[in-house]
Amino acid sequence: MNIHEYQAKQVLGSFGVPVPRGFVAFSADEAVAAAEKLGGPVWVVKAQIHAGGRGKGGGVKVVSSIDEVRAEATRMLGMTLVTHQTGPEGKEVGRVYIEEGSDIARELYLSALVDRATSRISFIASTEGGMDIEEVAEKTPEKILTISVDPASGISGHHGRQIAFALGLEGEQVKQANALIGNLYKAFVEKDMSLLEINPLVVTGAGDLICLDAKMNFDSNALYRQKDIVELRDLAEEDPAEIEASKYDLSYIKLDGKIGCMVNGAGLAMATMDIIKLYGSEPANFLDVGGGATREKVTEAFKIILSDTNVEGILVNIFGGIMRCDIIAEGVVAAAKELSLDVPLVVRLEGTNVDEGKEIMANSGLPIIAADDLNDAAEKIVAAVKEAA
Repeated sequence: MNIHEYQAKQVLGSFGVPVPRGFVAFSADEAVAAAEKLGGPVWVVKAQIHAGGRGKGGGVKVVSSIDEVRAEATRMLGMTLVTHQTGPEGKEVGRVYIEEGSDIARELYLSALVDRATSRISFIASTEGGMDIEEVAEKTPEKILTISVDPASGISGHHGRQIAFALGLEGEQVKQANALIGNLYKAFVEKDMSLLEINPLVVTGAGDLICLDAKMNFDSNALYRQKDIVELRDLAEEDPAEIEASKYDLSYIKLDGKIGCMVNGAGLAMATMDIIKLYGSEPANFLDVGGGATREKVTEAFKIILSDTNVEGILVNIFGGIMRCDIIAEGVVAAAKELSLDVPLVVRLEGTNVDEGKEIMANSGLPIIAADDLNDAAEKIVAAVKEAA
């Protein structure tokens, strides 16, 4: 789960992390009121969407008058902001953040994430703030420092000092960095984050450290114990189909292909997507119905898949261990009849009650294409979609 920049800064502020003052606004009048409350002489108007690269897309503007605050807020609110992270379709801006201007002397990069390789929280720091870290890693990898924190001992002063020295900080700034790293680690752990990115972390003209931007991702599996974070969720920033899927405990992610997938198990779902590509097509989604799918759940999964107008065929790939293949077959048949399915459908079943499942589909009177194994299923759905086209 993601949240907006201004929300991330509110979270950081609650842990004693230095952030600029600012207020969110949903209208030009609210933006002006926020600017007047902050006082001048410089403000920053920031479009709030769940994507990076806003500045390059015209979503971040520094202004020096109240009239400019109103003008930029009016321009941004309701605009479709396109960045390298939104894709060509962009995202509509529904709110802006009015922030006090900062006297920037240096821009640095700092992030924390869950490092799968070490199973630890790692900090990544670089002197190249304001740039995409991927670009820095490609062109000047020597300018990136990575430090892992042992969960048994936790964060210590040497972590903060090591990062401070790598960033070229000195004197009082080292003390500030030490406190900052400790508070960021505490926030990361207590709020079950999976990513915390501050780009840029700035050194002001007065020599102070301030988090000028903030991006946060949270572990969705831990949201049950993060009620305050869940309240920050902005459904307007999420795909409607993904929201609908979450209501039925379906793991769904929309992709750009044309073959819809319904699979049980994340690993099998990934393998199914890969083999569709191997046979020359593209998956339209990742959809894991889980191990305890009911007939109703399968029907809803079909509805979600078909809500994507790009879908030209569906591949159902089920390995029934806990799940019974006859239950899946009943759901597939019910969904196909209810939705008047008009695209090719290939079903591969294996496991518990597989013979009963195949019999249900064979007697359904529907043009369901049965497959013997995963290779056979992928080959058949790709061929069926080409033939239907």
